[in-house]
Amino acid sequence: MKYLIVGLGNPGPEYAETRHNIGFQVLDHLADRGEARFAPARYADRAEFRHKGRTFILIKPGTFMNLSGKAVRYWMEQENIPADRVLVITDDLAIPFGAIRIRAKGGAGGHNGLTHIIEVMGTEEFPRLRFGIGSDFPKGRQSDHVLSPWNEEERKTLPERIELAAKAVLQFGLLGVSAAMNNFNKR
Repeated sequence: MKYLIVGLGNPGPEYAETRHNIGFQVLDHLADRGEARFAPARYADRAEFRHKGRTFILIKPGTFMNLSGKAVRYWMEQENIPADRVLVITDDLAIPFGAIRIRAKGGAGGHNGLTHIIEVMGTEEFPRLRFGIGSDFPKGRQSDHVLSPWNEEERKTLPERIELAAKAVLQFGLLGVSAAMNNFNKR
């Protein structure tokens, strides 16, 4: 059984360590765990590994965040993966730093990457893992916050929170979205 794991972020070194690129950071961690390497592919950097009989296809869209849907649709079609076996990993301002929330479906919640994926797929019926980046920023400075690097305090606990998100992704593939929600949404 195959699963498409989509990490949202923006391409380019200037965005690599920013809050908005947590999707890429979680996928990099998963690839390392699975001893996989990303390679340039159509619309995305792609890696693949097997874990307990499941195949995890990781993609980091090569487009900017607000055009992520094109890569998602292409790789779903290319790998013949239905929407319920796609997991999109994204940042979320409404969740405290480091907390994760998994949902089986839902709206975009103001996130441009999710908005485009929903538009291109024509449905909100796909699982997503939202990684909390907190909302500690002055009013009107939202884009500065999401596009800025992690602060010193966040960097101290970021590796353990990324590992938690990676474990949730693997559980999604092994046991399904409901089990992953039950086991990881409270942590």
